[in-house]
Amino acid sequence: MNRLIAEFIGTFGIVFAGTGAIVINQETHGTITHLGIAITFGLIVLSMIYTFGDVSGAHFNPAVTVAFATAGRFDWPRVPAYLGAQFTGALAASGLIWALFPTNPLLGATLPSGSDLQSFLLEVVLTFFLMLVILQVSSGAKEKGITAGIAIGATVGLEALFAGPICGASMNPARSLGPAVIALHLDHLWIYLIAPTLGALLAVPTHRMVQEPR
Repeated sequence: MNRLIAEFIGTFGIVFAGTGAIVINQETHGTITHLGIAITFGLIVLSMIYTFGDVSGAHFNPAVTVAFATAGRFDWPRVPAYLGAQFTGALAASGLIWALFPTNPLLGATLPSGSDLQSFLLEVVLTFFLMLVILQVSSGAKEKGITAGIAIGATVGLEALFAGPICGASMNPARSLGPAVIALHLDHLWIYLIAPTLGALLAVPTHRMVQEPR
């Protein structure tokens, strides 16, 4: 139960801070800026990893949980409970954002600014690299594990910085589900459920090729 609580709180924190930055940026006519939003996402991910990493493994992302299970580093029977905690945390965070800003139409939802295919491919590639970083820094030398939060948070911030204006740079089905459901903008949700999961799964065999002995 402590692991599920950690996943709930961590995912809640990421969605609340990240989408909160987007909403507040809109409400204050751009005072946070796109750079600020990207930094917010990176820093909250970093903070939650160091807060709960030794409790739950700090997944906070259904795509990461499924990829870890596929890689044999997480038990499949525990996957549904982790996903439930993550999705619940995201919905709770978006519900609180809605309570704070009830007139905001999107609540920080991830929406493509171009074609669906363009955003789908971007999300696949972004999550591939994010998951590859996660797999690489979460194994091996202890010194690498200590800096894992920095590497992962920096990757999230970097990818949000350059790809956010086009696809939203979700890389996390829970992060997209929360605001989409609460704001009732479900038209493009399939992109942000399927593409990050596919990208994370593609990172698993790549990690094995570059990391594990033949």
